[in-house]
Amino acid sequence: MSDFENHSGTRPAAWYEGLTEAPDSPWADRTPPPADISYRTLTYEVTDRIARITFNRPEHGNAITADTPIELAHAVERADLDPRVHVMVVSGRGKGFCGGYDLSIFAESSFDPGAGASSPTGTVLDPVVQARNHNPWGTWDPMVDYAMMSRFNRGFASLLHANKPTVAKLHGFAVAGGTDIALYADQIICADDTKIGYPPTRVWGIPAAGMWAHRLGDQRAKRLLFTGDCLSGKQAEEWGLAVESTPADELDERTEALLERIARMPINQLVMAKLALNSALLAQGVANSGMISTVFDGISRHTREGYAFQLRSATAGFREAVRERDEPYGDWKRAQFEK
Repeated sequence: MSDFENHSGTRPAAWYEGLTEAPDSPWADRTPPPADISYRTLTYEVTDRIARITFNRPEHGNAITADTPIELAHAVERADLDPRVHVMVVSGRGKGFCGGYDLSIFAESSFDPGAGASSPTGTVLDPVVQARNHNPWGTWDPMVDYAMMSRFNRGFASLLHANKPTVAKLHGFAVAGGTDIALYADQIICADDTKIGYPPTRVWGIPAAGMWAHRLGDQRAKRLLFTGDCLSGKQAEEWGLAVESTPADELDERTEALLERIARMPINQLVMAKLALNSALLAQGVANSGMISTVFDGISRHTREGYAFQLRSATAGFREAVRERDEPYGDWKRAQFEK
């Protein structure tokens, strides 16, 4: 067969062939990447050009632990390097996407996450070190705090900095630290009744990722963060935070339709489009926003009010402290998913 006859230009719409599917693919006769890697906080699988990353702690509202950013970044990198994958989607198993940080660990249990993906003993992530740095009667080192929280941010930001497109599929709730993850995705699609917001701005928290103004503009971001109020999924679409909102029973179908359309595109086109568009977003100062917000998040946990909330959580329980925080705003019953 001549070179001309073998050329992709002789086949109909050959530009839609995947990197591993074309007869002249550099990956011809190469085995796929290993699929037997397991995680503590999420699952990973590849189907139909789509990498599916699913938070898998449904009994805890998929709350964030010390493993979450490490495992999310690892899974995103797997998808980025896999020539079969055109797009990745992040979702949550159970009643919601992610209820934020597991404050049953961080607020009630002296920052002890237990065994994790790697041993933090003797490092800046050592839970004993972090507990001592959060002692209301001790001295707080803001950079020890920043060293910990900035590493959570780096893991979550892998969704923004990945070469390939990332989609966050939200249902039930995406609150507090869960929004730090979701807002780093290139696209958000959600159920109409999803609860999305950052109630901890009322006390003991500033969104460390610093993405709200970049996604909503400053006035709408301030409307949420000055009150700790939440949006519904439908409002998120109306405000431009989500690219689409749909009735909950149609979310799976609509998400698959979006993923299918993205996955049809050649990988190189997707990567170039994302790099070009991210250049404008990064020029807005995303990295600077994250740095400042992470420092302020630490400060918010070491104010007089922050210490009061921390001690109240330790003595009365986190849910009671959240009730006392949110009841004056009239939204405590909806906020109780937060961790």
